[in-house]
Formats: sequence, structure tokens, C-alpha cells
Amino acid sequence: MKYYLIAGEASGDLHASHLMQSLRQRDSKAQFRFLGGDLMASVGGTPVKHYRELAYMGFVPVLLHLPTILRNMKMCKRDIVAWQPDVVILVDYPGFNLSIAKFLKKHTRIPVYYYISPKIWAWKEYRIKSIKRDVQELFSILPFEVPFFEQKHHYPIHYVGNPTAAEVRQWLQDNGGSGGQREPIIALLAGSRRQEIKDNLPAMIRAASSFQNDYQLVLAGAPGIDEAYYRQFIEGTGVRLVMNQTYSLLSRAHAALVTSGTATLETALFGVPQVVCYETPLPWLIGYLKKKVLKVKYVSLVNLIADREVVVELVADSFSEDNIRTQLARVLDGPARQQMLSDYEQVARLLGKNNAPDEAARIMIELLEKR
Repeated sequence: MKYYLIAGEASGDLHASHLMQSLRQRDSKAQFRFLGGDLMASVGGTPVKHYRELAYMGFVPVLLHLPTILRNMKMCKRDIVAWQPDVVILVDYPGFNLSIAKFLKKHTRIPVYYYISPKIWAWKEYRIKSIKRDVQELFSILPFEVPFFEQKHHYPIHYVGNPTAAEVRQWLQDNGGSGGQREPIIALLAGSRRQEIKDNLPAMIRAASSFQNDYQLVLAGAPGIDEAYYRQFIEGTGVRLVMNQTYSLLSRAHAALVTSGTATLETALFGVPQVVCYETPLPWLIGYLKKKVLKVKYVSLVNLIADREVVVELVADSFSEDNIRTQLARVLDGPARQQMLSDYEQVARLLGKNNAPDEAARIMIELLEKR
């Protein structure tokens, strides 16, 4: 069968590449065409556009690049129609992908499957209308999304397991279990985008430096961010930078400071006590809006999955160097550390043992064969 995939950022490229591998294992004649990244290209198929040409985040960057975004969208629609795939698989990236889904529903009979559902439970819940109208099958990787979509919005979905959990399990299996003895390391995971790094990393370094006599500070470089960008923040601090070694770092770290996102879940699955840090502009206003506008109580996946505070979140008005230092001290040793490690085990149980891309590929092919 012919599969057209669209992934608009680095995490989508990773998850889509694993899904492609699973689809190929079940469908030896699978043909792929995609908007994505290097990891998808390594699986095979025809790359149409790299996600670096798509990934504009925030109001101002989107506005400045609007003509480019619209051209890419128009090109993508034409390319799909010309290729006539058996299915279009959208991977996260809802602003772009839901527009594609709307076009396909209105002008073609090509089914749309959504892998890694948009996080409308946090914001833009109104998007449920377009999802119900334009997306034939929705594949979720977060267990709490099932009651949100099925009970609240009466839209059946497929929970296929969590790919991050599967990736961590596979890494641990390939690297001898726990990955070795814990070392006196405080890991710094400052986000995957330049603005996140700029906003969060300086305060994280200053707070963690208080423990530098007993712990080494190691910064995990994110894919797509060059080393030179990090140097301006770590020069003269004693912080060591490692590139493309996040899992290896987490397997050895004693504790971590982590920005919100998938990294919080990865850190938990490696059993590393953490403090979640996320600086924002206008922190007092954002803190107010977080309480009044966001539909969820937490920003970290760990707490969202557990539906309670497992890790401390220092976000907006609670983000400060002093607060980071205080909370980091609590998880370096003592009862708070032990409680967090115990709570991590519950989070892992809630995620289940399914291999998400394998399960998604199985369901997708079964549904397509029925057509």
C-alpha cells in the first residue's frame, strides 16, 4: 500500500520513522512519501519537504513566514492528490495537519489517520469539531486521552501505547538493563527550541551550580541545535555539553532539571528524580492565564498521566532561581526523592507495555484492508 506521512518537527520525525518501520514489517510492499525529517528518510521512501521548512512556532514567526507556510500547504495538497495514496497519516503538528485533513475530506476519498493526536485537552478544544469531521481514525499515545475523546466528546479512538515508553524500554534492553551505576551527575534538559533554551538554561545553570562541589552538571544537546548555540550559555560555568546522548545521560544521572515536554516523561521512565522548569514571558500574567484558560492542572506529561503532582512544576510565576535550587535539593536525597521514584512506577504501569508503532501499524493495516 501507499502511505503518505506528514510530520512537522523533530519529535514527529522520530515517531513517524518508527511507525514507518512497523508498517513495512507488516506490509512488504509499503511505499512511503512524506513531509518529515532525516529519520524518516533513513527508513526509505520519497521525501517531499524537510520539517525544517515547516516548523514555525509562535505567533510572530508564523506571521512572518505565512506566505511560505501557505505555499507549503498548497504544494502538499497537490502532491497528495497527484500521488493518490491509500492513506494519509498525520503526526501531531495540528495547525498544518488539520488543514490538510479538511482539504482531503472535502475534495478526495483518501482516508486520514492521525497518529499522536492533537493536545486539544490542553488548549483549542474547539478543534474536536474538525477532528470528528475530517479524521477517520485517531491514534492516541496518552492513556488519559481515551476518556477525554470517548466519554466527553463521544469520538472513539485507539490507545496504542506510548512510543516514548517503548523507546526507553528498547534502549535499556539494548544497553544492559538500567544502563549502569548512577553517577553524581545533575542532567540539564533545557528544551528542543532555541527560545526555550534561551529562556530556561541560564537560571537552571545558576541554580544547579550551588551543588557543583558534589555533582557534575551535564547539558543534553537537543537534535537540530548546533553546539555553538549552547556555548554562549555554558562558557565559564563548568557545565559539560553532550550531543545526541540524552538517553545515555539519563541512564547515569542522579537528578535532573527538565523543561516541560516529552523530556519529562523520558526522565521519569529512566528513574531520574526531576524538577520541571519552564520560564515564560510576562510570568505573572501567564500564571494567571494558566489557572483560568488552560484546561488542565499540569504542564508535564508525568503529572498529566498520573493525574496528580508527581514532579514539582516551576512554571511562569513560580519559576525562579531560588525555587529551582530549593526543589533540586529535595530530590537529590531524602523522602521526596524516594516518593518520586515510587510514583514513577505507577506512571509506567499506566502507560502499559504495548509497542505503540507496532500496535498502530497493526490496526492501520487491518482497517485499510477492510476498505
